[in-house]
Amino acid sequence: MKAIVLKQTGGTGNLEIKNIPDPVINDHEVLVRNHAAGINPVDAFVSNNENALKAILQPKDGEDIIPGWDIAGEVTAVGRKVTQFKPGDAVFGMVNFPGHGKAYAQYVAAPENHLALKPANISYEAAAAASLAALTAWQSLVTYGHIKKGDKVLIHAAAGGVGHYAVQIAKHFGAYVIGTSSAAKKDAVLGFGADEHIDYNSQAFEQVVSDADIVLDAIGAPGHLDRSLAAVKNGGRVISLLVFFSDEQKQQAAAKNVYTHRLSVVSGGEDIRSIAALLEQGLLHSDVSNVYAFEEIAKAHEQVSSGKTQGKVVVKIP
Repeated sequence: MKAIVLKQTGGTGNLEIKNIPDPVINDHEVLVRNHAAGINPVDAFVSNNENALKAILQPKDGEDIIPGWDIAGEVTAVGRKVTQFKPGDAVFGMVNFPGHGKAYAQYVAAPENHLALKPANISYEAAAAASLAALTAWQSLVTYGHIKKGDKVLIHAAAGGVGHYAVQIAKHFGAYVIGTSSAAKKDAVLGFGADEHIDYNSQAFEQVVSDADIVLDAIGAPGHLDRSLAAVKNGGRVISLLVFFSDEQKQQAAAKNVYTHRLSVVSGGEDIRSIAALLEQGLLHSDVSNVYAFEEIAKAHEQVSSGKTQGKVVVKIP
C-alpha cells in the first residue's frame, strides 16, 4: 500500500510517499481501506518536534512513522473477536490517540471501539474531519464541562477546527454561546450557531464576558488563560486545550471555586458514536475548507500550521 511516511522530524520536506506492506490486524481490530484523512495541528506539531513525537505518537524502534489519527473508509476485514463491524461497512474515527494512528495510509488497522459507522448522508471527507476535532469539542464540553441547557459558554477560536464543532455541540445542549474570532470570520461563527461574536482584535473578551459557565480556551498565547479565568463566573469551568494551568492559576481558580482541566483527547468509548448520531441527524456538520490530494500533504501541513484555517483540512487517500 501507499503511505505517507515521516523520514525524520523537521520541515514538510521530510514527508514522503512510500510503498509499505499492508497492516496486519489483531483480534479486536478492523482493516479499513482509507478514503480520507483529517489533518490536525497536532499532526504538524509532532512531525516537527522530536519530543512531542515520542510522547504523543509513541513509535516503536525501527518502524515506519506514519502520521495522523483521523480516518474515514470502508472495512475490508475484521479480527476474530470483532462484533460491531463487518466487511463493507463505512466507518470513521480517531485511531489510537495518543499513540501511532497511522492514518496517512491506504489501509489502517483500527481498534473497533475507536470507530463508528459513517452516516450515509455525509462524505468520507466530512467524516474524517469530524474525528479528533469533534471529539475534542465533545470531551471538553460534555465530559469535563458538564454542559447543560441555559449555560453561557465562551468558545475561543470559534471558527477553527475544534471551535466550529464546539459551537454546534454547545447549541445542541441548549447553551447560550459566545464565540471569539477575527472580524473576518464573524459571519462563519454566527453561522455555526453562536449567539454572540467577539472580535479578539478589537475587544478584550474578559471585559465583555465575566459570567461564563464554561470557557473553552484553545489559545496558546501567554496570559490568555488568566483572561479566560477572569471571564468565568464563580463555580464555573475552564477547559484548556494547549496550555497547562500554573500553580498560581490553579490558586486563582480555587478562589472562585472554578474547575480547571487541561484536556488530552482520547480515542475509544461512546463519544465517537455520539458524534456520528449528531452528524446523521443533521445537528452537526463539518466545515471542510480545504481538501488536498495525497501528494499535497506538505501543503496540508502548512495550512494547519498557519493558525488561520477556518474549519477543517482533509487529505484524500487514493
